Order: sequence, then C-alpha cells, then structure tokens
Amino acid sequence: MKAIVYERYGPEAVEQCELEKPLIADDQVLVRVRASSVNPVEWYGVYAPPFVRVISRQLRRPKDPSLGVDLAGTVEAVGKNVTAFRPGDEVFGASDASWAEYAAASATKLAHKPANVSFEEAAGVPVAGLTALQALRDHGAVQPGQKVLINGASGGVGTYAIQIGKVLGADVTAVCSTQNVELARSLGADRVIDYTREDFTRTGRQHDLIIDIAGSRSFSKLRRILTPQATVVVVGARMEYSLLGPLKHMIGTVVEAVGRSQEAKLFMADVNTSDLTYMGELIASGKLRSVIDRRYPLSEAVEALRYLGQGHARGKIVLSV
Repeated sequence: MKAIVYERYGPEAVEQCELEKPLIADDQVLVRVRASSVNPVEWYGVYAPPFVRVISRQLRRPKDPSLGVDLAGTVEAVGKNVTAFRPGDEVFGASDASWAEYAAASATKLAHKPANVSFEEAAGVPVAGLTALQALRDHGAVQPGQKVLINGASGGVGTYAIQIGKVLGADVTAVCSTQNVELARSLGADRVIDYTREDFTRTGRQHDLIIDIAGSRSFSKLRRILTPQATVVVVGARMEYSLLGPLKHMIGTVVEAVGRSQEAKLFMADVNTSDLTYMGELIASGKLRSVIDRRYPLSEAVEALRYLGQGHARGKIVLSV
C-alpha cells in the first residue's frame, strides 16, 4: 500500500513509499482510507521544534515514521472482539497512521459515517471538530444564551466552533481577519470582529466563555472582556518553530489565571465513538458543515503541511487517498 512516512525531521524527509497493510489487534478495525486531513499535530511532528523533541524523547529522529490522525473510509476487516463494525461499513475517526491507503484504528475511535456525508467532509471532523465540541460543551460548559467569543474563528477548529456554539444556543462572536469575515457570518456568528481593524479586547462587551485558538492575546488582556466567573479554554496558539512553540502562550495563560475569579483551561481532545456520532448527525442534518479550504492528493502531503504552516487556511485541509 501507499503510505506517507518520515524517517527524520524536516519536510524534505517526508515521502510516499510502499508498505505492507497493517495488521490489526483483536479490538481494532482495518480501514481502507478514502480521505484524511491535516492538523497542527502533523506539522509539529514533521518540523519538530525543540519542545516536541524533548517531550517525545526523540531528539534526533522520530521513533514512529508514520503520519496522520484523521480518517474516513471503508471497513476492510475487523478484529475478533469488534462487534460494532463489519466489512463494508463506511466509517470516520482516528488512527495513528492515517496518511496511507490502509490504517488500523481502535474501534472506540471510530463511528459510522452518515450516508449523505462525504468522506472528505467526515475526514475533517475527528481532531478539529471534537476539539471544538469538547472545548465548548465539556470544558467551557456553555449554556444557552451565554456569550461566547472565538479567537481564531476561521481555521479548522474555529469554523466548527462557530457552528457548534450556535447549536448549543450560545451568542457567538467570531474574531478573524478581513478575508474571513463573510465566512464567519455564513457559519452563523452573531457578530464578527475583524482583528486587523479593531482590538476585540477593547469592545467593552463581556463574555462568559472565550475559546482561544489564535493565542494572540494574553490572559490579562482577555480579562477586559470576561464576566467575573468566565472561562477561557485555550485550544492553541500561533504555529511557529521556536523553543517552546505554542506552550509559552498556552501554559502562560493558565498561570496568569491563578488566583483570579475567571478560569483558564487546557485540554487534549478525546476522539471517541459517541462524540463522532453526534458530529456526524449534525452534519447529516445540515446543522453543521465541514469547511474545506484545499484538497491535496496523498502524494502532495508535504505541500499540504507547508500550506497549513503558513497560517492562512480557511477551515480544513483535506488529503484524498
């Protein structure tokens, strides 16, 4: 099978090669991958800033040469303990090596793909969609009528967050650049702030929850627009090759919030069948859509990574397999 691998760090090391189909464990599913998508996790894995190498204890080269998390495709085979899926089922979810024609995935990280949802639409959901859902619902505990601000509303997580916020009954303010204002409005944002023309931390409007994806403001500045018991859920920060990368902003925000009435939280998305199913139902019903910026064939995965690293993607970048 064709697969994307990297034996050392740097985009020049990423290549397409021929591998054997993966073997599956008793609780796994073998998926014929039809589409995947590109997330910061792959960018950081390939470019490997110092903090990635230290945390992973892989200073010189990656121990696992495979790439890719998100996937959507057709079940090829199932392990003997798997009862929820059978060969021929269309599924979407997560794997440890989805940038390939076939991928082994835990059955607990897959869900049935609705028939009226394309493989490409489904492939954008697992990491970005569930990050948005869990940031709002679980860690932000958003309630109907509450005011939510999404800083970085035009990327993969942000475009899902706008829509999910509205599904959950929130009043949503989206912060993005000029070129993405109309996109944010089309996704249902109640108001859109163009950060190139207005400082969103000086509007005077108070918010119960901020989903911080862009990482462009410190907690002390965000406090200007927070209600006394508000929450800031830090999802990310600007992608960069530096000593600490996004960790400087993310951890710094949490530290700044210590001792304040407002709270700052960090989390990692949990890809699970229940939340995938919920997201699939939203897309199938027309309440949610995957915004796809660019599509690349698997063989052009490096170009897809480079485009993501530029920081201008609108929604998701999809790989067709």
